Amino acid sequence: MSLLATDAIVLHAFSYLETSRILRLLTRDAGVQSVLARGARNSRKRFGSGLDLFAEGTAELQLKPGRDLHTLTSFDVTRSRPGLGGDLSRFATAAAVAECVGRVVHDEAAPGVFDVVISGLDGIAAAPSDLAEPQAAISAGLRALWMLVAAVGFAPAIDDCANCHVRLSPDEDAFFSHVAGGVLCTRCASTAPGGRRLPAAARRTLRFWLEGHTVALTGQPEARSHQRLFREFLAQHLPDNRRATAYGAWESGQLSG
Repeated sequence: MSLLATDAIVLHAFSYLETSRILRLLTRDAGVQSVLARGARNSRKRFGSGLDLFAEGTAELQLKPGRDLHTLTSFDVTRSRPGLGGDLSRFATAAAVAECVGRVVHDEAAPGVFDVVISGLDGIAAAPSDLAEPQAAISAGLRALWMLVAAVGFAPAIDDCANCHVRLSPDEDAFFSHVAGGVLCTRCASTAPGGRRLPAAARRTLRFWLEGHTVALTGQPEARSHQRLFREFLAQHLPDNRRATAYGAWESGQLSG
């Protein structure tokens, strides 16, 4: 058994027995870890209020080799991000991002991914409400998600054909192949199965997100198209077919205000 102190973010939490909680953490030094916080529901001495969803802080873990569930001995919160819990759209977006993090990140050090997720959650928390600026939280979430897949090594090809690598004009529509991993030129697209047409404007938006920029979406149809594109892309590159329930609720708008 080894003791590790590391930066951590709470991705998921649920009650266990009468006094404890089980958490899913993204850590800077050990990737995604499932931990048991004994007595967390009865005492704030070791954990304070730091076990809320999307909270960030310093976690002390007792790691047990060969085990899937480890022990959380303390969590000192540095940021609680109350803005994510105070708005349904922002909460649904953050939950979808957290779910995807748990699907693509494993139990190994991922400092770059950790920084991307921090930036993503902060961007979602800062997004205006749907009443003030519809689709702002969705755009912030899509930015976080595309930066996440880029950080783990499978960013889609946007400017060059994913197959023959010929340069595509930034002003032309393109065929997006999930199997190939990005856009295809006309010649390669003619023999590619599946996929969909990606308008030049959508390519430009996707490029901006991958570069970390904020993009204003024009309305719900555009937002839904981009959510569907990411869902299909992620499903193609994941090793299993588990249903992403939080993402599905986010895409359908079930948890939006």
